[in-house]
Amino acid sequence: MIRVENLSKNYGPVKAVRSISFDLEDGQVVGFLGANGAGKSTTLKIMTGYISPSSGNVYFNDHNIQDNTSEIQKDIGYLPELNPLYSEMRVHDYLKFISEIRDIPKEDFKPAFQKVVEECGLNAVAHRTIGNCSKGYKQRIGLAAAMIHDPKILILDEPVTGLDPNQIVEIRQLIRKLGKEKIVIMSSHILQEIQATVDRIIIINEGSLVADGSSDELLSDSNTKTELSIDVENANENDINDMKATIPSVEIKSIYKEDNFTNISIEYPKNNDPRSDIFNYAVEKGWVIIEMVARKQNLEDIFRDLTRNGGKNNG
Repeated sequence: MIRVENLSKNYGPVKAVRSISFDLEDGQVVGFLGANGAGKSTTLKIMTGYISPSSGNVYFNDHNIQDNTSEIQKDIGYLPELNPLYSEMRVHDYLKFISEIRDIPKEDFKPAFQKVVEECGLNAVAHRTIGNCSKGYKQRIGLAAAMIHDPKILILDEPVTGLDPNQIVEIRQLIRKLGKEKIVIMSSHILQEIQATVDRIIIINEGSLVADGSSDELLSDSNTKTELSIDVENANENDINDMKATIPSVEIKSIYKEDNFTNISIEYPKNNDPRSDIFNYAVEKGWVIIEMVARKQNLEDIFRDLTRNGGKNNG
């Protein structure tokens, strides 16, 4: 188990991380989200022991990272956002170099190498010079380097950067598989990927934790309104605007008219569905409803609200 306790990091007057706390359980894939400059990479670097916090601490099974850095780092695999590779080395030689740094016995290197090459899809480039590999392969080489010592904890900062859609699916499946036996923490700007991969989402904004839960929990707890798009015939603008007085829960966002068709964009609170009332109002006014489509909020909407407006703590 990992316990992050009142973690803060200041760079002079800049407060990069502001007293955040959360616990992570074994066998869990956690998405760590935040806008650029939110403090997520700083938090991950503190968790790896790469930098020290200004206050607070990180505990791995009750051993804190500051007093037990070397021992804890043996159990961590880390893929940083800027993937550090030696472009003149061959993939095999680079992973052998990493295994030596990780104190993997010589007799254990070959099976460890074969395992990560297979899992990360590196068979085609295993003996190629890294500098001659594509960006997608370089990202997978970095992931293999983070995994080769079979760590208990994987910290992945933007792990799918540079991968094509097929490669993303493969890495997603690998991360989910690894999450059954390890703690996996991943950050990504690809919100659909986070939603498809992780069990739990933590969002930080301006260094503070603003949300913590599964994607379903965040969607349920959010106050974001539902959008409704209605295409109608025979509607006039006065009747459309009068609908607000008849159905107080609706908020008319836009009206777009083309020939005999009118598109009305509406927002309403998620717990106050007005569609039946809108249908009855349309019948009363002689409208013909061609289409009525509700667009429910998604993770991207929640992320935007929490990181643009400061948000609230849902944890």
